[in-house]
Parts: sequence; C-alpha cells; structure tokens
Amino acid sequence: MNYLHFLIISNDIHFCNMVEDVDGVCFKLHFLYILWYNKGLVANRRLHRMIICGRIYTAAGNEVTMAEYTGKDIVILEGLEAVRKRPGMYIGSTGSRGLHHLIWEILDNAIDEHLAGYCSEIHITLQKDGGICIQDNGRGVPVDLHPTKKIPTVRVVYTILHAGGKFGNSAYKVSGGLHGVGSSVVNALSTHMIVEVRHNGLIYRDEYADGGHPVSPLVNGELEIIGKCRKSDTGTKVTFYPDPEIFETITFKPDIIKKKLKEIAYLNKNLKLIYYNEAENEERTYQEEHGIQSFVSYINRDATPIHDTPIYIEGTSGDIEVEIAFQYTTNYSEQINPYCNRINVADGGTLVTGFKTALTRVMNQYARELGVLKDKDENFDGKDIRNGIVAIISIKHPDPQFEGQTKAKLGNPEIRGFVETSTNENLTAFLEENPAQAKIIVEKCIRAARAREAARKARDLTRRKGALESFSLPGKLADCSEKDPALSEIFLVEGDSAGGSAKDGRDRKRQAILPLRGKVLNVEKARLDRILSSEEIKNMITAFGCGIGEDFNLEKLRYHKIIIMTDADVDGAHIRTLLLTFFYRYMKPLIEEGYVYAAQPPLYQVKKGKEVYYTYSEEEQTKLMTDIADKPGKPDIQRYKGLGEMDAEQLWETTMDFNHRTLVQITLEDSAAADEIFTTLMGDKVPPRKKFIEDNAQYATIDA
Repeated sequence: MNYLHFLIISNDIHFCNMVEDVDGVCFKLHFLYILWYNKGLVANRRLHRMIICGRIYTAAGNEVTMAEYTGKDIVILEGLEAVRKRPGMYIGSTGSRGLHHLIWEILDNAIDEHLAGYCSEIHITLQKDGGICIQDNGRGVPVDLHPTKKIPTVRVVYTILHAGGKFGNSAYKVSGGLHGVGSSVVNALSTHMIVEVRHNGLIYRDEYADGGHPVSPLVNGELEIIGKCRKSDTGTKVTFYPDPEIFETITFKPDIIKKKLKEIAYLNKNLKLIYYNEAENEERTYQEEHGIQSFVSYINRDATPIHDTPIYIEGTSGDIEVEIAFQYTTNYSEQINPYCNRINVADGGTLVTGFKTALTRVMNQYARELGVLKDKDENFDGKDIRNGIVAIISIKHPDPQFEGQTKAKLGNPEIRGFVETSTNENLTAFLEENPAQAKIIVEKCIRAARAREAARKARDLTRRKGALESFSLPGKLADCSEKDPALSEIFLVEGDSAGGSAKDGRDRKRQAILPLRGKVLNVEKARLDRILSSEEIKNMITAFGCGIGEDFNLEKLRYHKIIIMTDADVDGAHIRTLLLTFFYRYMKPLIEEGYVYAAQPPLYQVKKGKEVYYTYSEEEQTKLMTDIADKPGKPDIQRYKGLGEMDAEQLWETTMDFNHRTLVQITLEDSAAADEIFTTLMGDKVPPRKKFIEDNAQYATIDA
C-alpha cells in the first residue's frame, strides 16, 4: 500500500480504504500518530482507537467488538440536571465571566420590573459568607398556585426551565430576558438559594439546595409565610451561593460588579442601584438622571470632545422607543455601542444601520446647504462623518428579533426605518439650532475626507509596490512552509536579537517569525495615511495577507495564531498594548475570532543540581523555591530581563514549544470597556493614563 487515507476525529483514526493487512495498517497509523503528536499536529498523546473498514481496533491492533446500543443507553436529564451537566450552554463559561453572569441574570429580572414601571430601587449586597443578595421593590414574583403545575408560581420560576413571564406581552411589554431560563439556571448552579417575596402585606419564603432542589415544606400546597410587611412594600429578594464544584472560582470581583451597575444606571434613567460590600463596608449608589447622555460623557472623559454636550435624540412609535446620544472627539476611530432592551448587541444590526444611514444623509445635506460641498463635489463618505464619533443607541422593543442565541445582532426590519426617521428629524433640528457646533462637526468631516484620500493614495502606492515586487512578503519575515492557515502561526517578536533566536529555534513548518524594531506607531493618535506609511505596520499587513480597514478580508488571513512575544518588562507591555491598539482599531475581527495571543516567556531560570526549572511569575518562583528546598545543592537563579537573553533552544523550550508553552488568548467581552481603556492608555491626556496605571499596576520588589 502506497498511501494511507484517513480522518482524525478527536483521538480516533478513521481509515477509509479497503485493506488486507490490518496489523500493518494499525502499526503505521499508530506510529504516524505519535509523530504528529510530537510535532504538535494532534492534541492528545494517547490514541484511543482506529476504525478500519467499519471495524474498531485498539492502538495495539486488537479488534473491539461493538456493544449493543438500545433504548436503555439513552439518558434523560430531569429538571435542572441538564444545566449542571452543560453549564457553558447557559452561562458561557464556568470561569469568572460565567460566575458573574449569575448576578446579571437575577438583576435582569429586577430591571425588567423597572422597565415595566414597577421598580425604582435595587439593592445588591456582596455578603461576607460568599453569597450575593439582590432585592428589588417591584411587584414580586407571583406566589399563587400555578394553574397547570399546581405548585406555587415562585417555585415554578426557580426550578423549571423556560418558565417565565416574558413569553407573552401581558406581564412585560419590554424585557431583556426572553428565554425564561435565567432564574432557574442560577438556582441549578448554586449550592443554596433563598427567595423571599413581599406581597399583599406578607413575606413568603422558598429555599433550595444542592442545585435547585426545594427544601422548604409547603403548607397546604402554599409557600411558608415568615412575616408581615406594609401592603405597599412589595418586591423580590434572591440570595444565592455559587457551587464550587461547577465554577473555577466562586469569588465575586467588586470592580466587575460596580462597573456593570454603572452601565445599568446609564441605560435605565433614574433607576437607583445600591451596592454594598459587607467585607469592605463599602456602599455606593448608582443613579443617572440624564441616562445615555451621561454615558457618552463618561466614555469620553479621557478623550477631547470637539463640542461640549452630547447630541441627544429620542423617538417613539407605538410600544417602540429609541434614545440616541453621540459626541465627536479629536480621535480618529468611531465607537457605536448599540443596546436593545439594555442588552448590548455588539454586532449591531438594523438599529445601527438606520442611524448610520440617517447621519450620512443629514450631514451631507447640511454641508451642501452650508456651501462646504459644491455641486461638483462628491458627498462625504459615511466613515468621514463618523470619524471620531462616540455614540450610544438604545432601543426598547416588545418583540426583539435577535440573530443567533447570543443576542449579538438585532434583525427587526422595522427598526431601521424608525431609527432613520427619528435621527433625521432630530439631527436636522439640532444642526439648525446650533450652527456653531454644526460647523465644528462639518470641519472635522472635511479633515477626515482629506485624510481618507491621502490614505487611499498611500494604500494604492503600497499595492503598486507589491505588484512590482511580485507581491513579495516582508524581507524580515521568516515564513513557515505550512500553507493551511489553521495550522500556521506567526510570532511578532520584540527586537532583532530575540527575532534571530526565535528564527533558529522555531518549528519551520508551522511557525513564522516577524521581528519588530522599536515601538510600533500609536494608531490612536495617527491618521490612516500616516499609519500606512509606518514600515512595521506595513510589514504586518503584508505578512497577514488580510488587508486593513475597509479592505480587510478574514478569509485571506495566512495565520490563525498571531502571537505577540515581547519582553516581560514595561517596554514589552507597552509594545504589546500598541499592537493590540492597532488590531482593535483596524483589524478588530482578528480579536473577535480569537486569532490573537500573547506569549508568556519565563521570568526565572533555576538550576539546582542537574535539574533546570522555569517559572513565569513571582508566585510560581516562590512556590518552586519552597518545593526544591530539600534537594541537594545551591540553586543558581537567573532572572530574564528580556527575550534576547535566551538562546534558540531555551526560547523554544519555554515559550514556543507547542506542548509546553503558555499562550494567553486575547478576547473581547465588552466593546465599550475596550474602547474606554484604549482611549485612556493611548490617547492624548496624561493625567487619566497616570491614574489608570496607578490604580491597576501590580507592584513587585525586584532585585537590581
């Protein structure tokens, strides 16, 4: 047999040809699998089985008989068991993000009461014992018997999936939670949950344990009454404790909670949110009278606005409401954050399309009326008009149609026309009533149009140069031989010295190396034409192959891992931030699709006897020294000040080896927060950048 035709599924090999020598084929496939593992082409070292001509063999070549497959093999998960078996399907992850999602689910129910006009105040208490308590003054979850389940409705809501008051429009005209799974999911993933409802002058209580199992006895089929209150005192109080067997951590982070509460306050005008941390005795109140206008001002607090007050637009059509606030800054990027029923629809959709269309039309019309654009002149491009804009679009809709389960994009076709009309009418009136501000905005559009034209010429020059050079790759690039992007990766290496070691130590088949000299241009402060004239940036654009800005095409990306490898010092962190700023502003899909990583080089090398150890943090170094204290010999400790101190073998072993390296994937969870951080760190204003660094820096004592 000359060729082996096979398919790898997980760590099984499916062989596709008719063969006579099964033993020989098994041996060849097993041998190849080990080679592939050593090259990093498969993730698992152990080959479980091989399937040849429909028959199953072990890695050693022994045939396995097929077990009987009948109805008894089908497992039915009752109640909330499905949530505990697959928590990621419901909350995204079991890490910190998923943990805090539990809070947002309970908060959503309280906020829906606010949107319905019944809740004005929500208390969020971070308890000393690790639990969290959320109490609102809404109507309270119904306590009467459910007509079909014949148990208290409270228990239905917190123990049965897809049970809620948001499937029809009778209880909630507008809501963020639409699937009826939030409360029951939180219960399923908690060791303990207590629900108290104030209704009709009485306080009702229901308690659950061990993943949502009711432990409170029912009295004549009804909930236990634990006290009395004023008839006007209504609402729901939920206290829960996340299950440590489910989550990687059960420690809530106050900063994450406070940041979320601030955002909620901006999106829900006049809603009072009272946060209290028992452990730190910290209390904060979040309430915003001006809503999303204040939100825009807050985002721009470290930027330089070109007009003082955000422009505000609102409109109503039946049960549909829209609010828009936007402000222009001296920055060159655009930031539009859309929300539907306070859910951040990160990918936009019809509400963003309507806003952009109207904004472009109105600004071009005004520029012509002003005489800035003559009859012979072309209209401003939409991007010219949105250059430096920061906008919040908030829609309230009784029946939002999201594209996909993640609610990342709004698809309602009627929204586009509604937003377009509202923007057109309100913005036209604003420009006529505020000619001074209008003139400033138009002048920025003119500058943006000129910069766009200069960038086009620079881009055309780059393209012509590439054509003359037969589309050659950058001279400093040491490319890999692998042509499949999914198996290829490129290291962006700080400095020529480290770049040389990386080139010598790499896997030449799958790993490309692009050394970067000095610090990359700060794109936050530069126009596109200047960006395109930067040699280092041009090299990256050419090497990646996917273009930039409006020319960006993810399908042409040559590497599915773009790995930033810099020194573990201040300069290295700065270079990493500059690169991430460039990717975020001009190649955002690279981050959104999970193609960008940061390498983690070691801080220390420790030699003791014949053993060599590498540690990647101060904590890891301290632990290592404790672990090897009893071993003979005096430790020889080297602290690496840069990648250039490592030879090719060390760099491969510690930072580049597929099987031993540590890569941190760069993710984008909150677009508004990302914009805010990049503006703070890379913008013009020094004081906010200094404060950010002082508040977030991790201090360490390092031997000189």
